[in-house]
Amino acid sequence: MSSDAQAFDPDEIASAVANLVSEHYVFPEQAADLSGLLRTRIGAGDYRSVSEPAELATILTTDLQSTNGDRHLRVLHTAEPVADLADEDEELAVWTARADADSGGIARVELLQGEVGLVELRPIIYPAELVADRIAEAMTIVGDASALILDVRNCVGGSPDTVALICSYVFDDKPVHLNSMVDGSGAETSQSWTLASVPGRRFGGEKPVAVLVGSDTFSGGEELAYDLQQLGRATIVGEQTGGGAHPRVGFRVYANLEATIPVARARNPVSGTNWELIGVTPDIPIAGDRALDRALELLSD
Repeated sequence: MSSDAQAFDPDEIASAVANLVSEHYVFPEQAADLSGLLRTRIGAGDYRSVSEPAELATILTTDLQSTNGDRHLRVLHTAEPVADLADEDEELAVWTARADADSGGIARVELLQGEVGLVELRPIIYPAELVADRIAEAMTIVGDASALILDVRNCVGGSPDTVALICSYVFDDKPVHLNSMVDGSGAETSQSWTLASVPGRRFGGEKPVAVLVGSDTFSGGEELAYDLQQLGRATIVGEQTGGGAHPRVGFRVYANLEATIPVARARNPVSGTNWELIGVTPDIPIAGDRALDRALELLSD
């Protein structure tokens, strides 16, 4: 299913998605149910009349999210061809181009009134191997600020490793456990910690931090807010977030269709759970477009 020249066959694509869900989805019982649902619909001819990839992506996503609403479990239609995960050079080139086009995901760095630092992260938190130098530069600029605002209101995802790197700047050098990943059996597969050493200048673990969130904040943006909130390191200001806590892997199933399959679930060391479906609940609820002003008021008190 990786050739860009393949004919558009909705049943073949749906079958490939069913197989991927069955093999990789982090919840085995639901994986069996959902892959069975897709195969039943294939057998009934429900997808056969679909003529456009974008339409098929919408229909398959609705089916995949019909049991538990997992927003990371979906089929995405893209304007550009999907990178082939089997080709590491191709995948790296795609992500490098995206990061460069988005200034490494660092949308804004500024010192505001009263020497409050602001770092805005969007549209996603890119892999650290691509953007660590830009993060170091941004955090060094705000390192001497009296307080810090991290703005993830328009951050819709990102790398857990880079979330850990960013969080490292608002703690001291003693590593802090941020998050863990758990597989389908419930076994812990990895842990995320702050780093003992970071490039550039730390903001440090004592000065106040606020994180701005909004209804569009999702996945990696949510993890940054949730981790800091659970550890009591930041005050979360804004709107309830989207509720996506399952790290996912993307698989090309057609030239411009990507099946994204959650392969693990997050387990916070403080709460013992995560923000899936619920989202991150702000400490100070306020409309997203008013969150920055409210955070500045808070940090000036």
